[in-house]
Amino acid sequence: MFKKILIANRGEIAVRIIRTCRDMGIAAVALYEADDLGSLHVRLADEAVELQTPRGYLDQDAVLAAARQTGAQAIHPGYGFLAERLDFIEACAAAGVAFIGPPLMMMQAQQDKLAVLKRVRAAGFPTSDYAVQSFDLSEAETVRAAAEQLGYPLVIKSCLGGRGRGAYTARDPQQLDRALRRAQAEAQLVYGSSRFYLEKLVSPAHLIGVQIIADAHGQIIQLGEREGSLIRGNQKMLEEAPAPCLQPDQRARVWQAALDIARLLELRSAVTVEFIVDETRQFFFTEVKPRIQIEHPVTEMISAVDIVREQIRVAAGERLSVTQAEVQLRGHAISCRITAEDPWHHYRPSPGTLRRVRLPSGPGLRIDTYAYSGCTVPAQYDPVVAKVIAWGTDRAEAVYRLRRALGEMELIGTATSLPIHQVIVNHPDFLAAAYHTESLRRELPDDVLPKAEARDLAVAAAIAYARRNLAGQPTLPDRLRSGWHRSSRQLPG
Repeated sequence: MFKKILIANRGEIAVRIIRTCRDMGIAAVALYEADDLGSLHVRLADEAVELQTPRGYLDQDAVLAAARQTGAQAIHPGYGFLAERLDFIEACAAAGVAFIGPPLMMMQAQQDKLAVLKRVRAAGFPTSDYAVQSFDLSEAETVRAAAEQLGYPLVIKSCLGGRGRGAYTARDPQQLDRALRRAQAEAQLVYGSSRFYLEKLVSPAHLIGVQIIADAHGQIIQLGEREGSLIRGNQKMLEEAPAPCLQPDQRARVWQAALDIARLLELRSAVTVEFIVDETRQFFFTEVKPRIQIEHPVTEMISAVDIVREQIRVAAGERLSVTQAEVQLRGHAISCRITAEDPWHHYRPSPGTLRRVRLPSGPGLRIDTYAYSGCTVPAQYDPVVAKVIAWGTDRAEAVYRLRRALGEMELIGTATSLPIHQVIVNHPDFLAAAYHTESLRRELPDDVLPKAEARDLAVAAAIAYARRNLAGQPTLPDRLRSGWHRSSRQLPG
């Protein structure tokens, strides 16, 4: 087992990885840029190394130099940054540093997501519809022809990425050119390749991911599925496990399909096999996410399996610590991603200082965050500030706990998405589990709350703020202001 691991990431995911390292008795090395010096992951790590290059967390040479400097035997990339960069995985191997994630050969096979779709379909599994070739922006006319043949709406996806980063929706030909430019630019920045493919958009739909973990000894397990259908743009705002849209018999088929696909593709480490469920409740394979995902805590809450721990064990050549027979999925978990974005102004990024942070607590709650009172939210990174995860014996209990947690949570100093989450978890469609991928777009078409709801929320927030801040300055009754009670206690001279 490793004795020291370098975390090539920041924010809440770095904090989360450091905590597992501590639980395993492994020293943790943090990286930071100047803006991140006071971040919680730097405070919690055993060592910290400053990245002094312009590319920061994306500078592979600087990251590997930090590993050599500190004697780290392995690097955990978290998600984003270098997590899916083939050249970085190769550089780690050349430097004799273990990469905590899928092995190089598997990642190479997964690089061409279009080829993966074809392979899975050829094996007899239903997949989403897609154009049969990949493209570059220079092939504009060919792309337009392929889009017309496939039919709108459609998704432009990076061959190396997935829905989220490097993926954009075009609902008609007028949106295609702009979506292509944005998808290509982001894919080049994040994944180092600008090639993309077209996939038919199933909408409305449900987005399902089955958590798979596999080691090098032939052992493979699934930890159930999670649903992330409440999305704004391409970014999930809320996830829950198990998926409320699935019936028990269908759930078993999805699990088995995920395991079979994982074996077909020879997947290793912690990966997610993703499906789309349409309005008729048919499910289709769409892609593999070869990394730990932001929403992994909901799976950990219902399975009691530390996914990061298993990643580390697999990278160290060890067997998984649990078998499929030992995995017991219990209860229901729901997670909200709180971001430093202003929902009142079209989710404009809102960096700054969080002057006051109050985190909820209590049974069945987990908060993954780097936030504390006085911390800085930098402008140049992923906007996720915290994940609020609630577990219950059933969905109703999980919802009640989540509503309480969001009500107790306080983030003052910069705008966050917390108010929107408070609206979502009280919405009738969410309470009835009757939502899908189009729900937020239909309910909040302009990315702002209806005026009446915004007014009511503002009034409620003002009252709550006043109550908290005036608690230390209580209003005195008139009978106490006169001072007679003090005089009455004086003894006669």
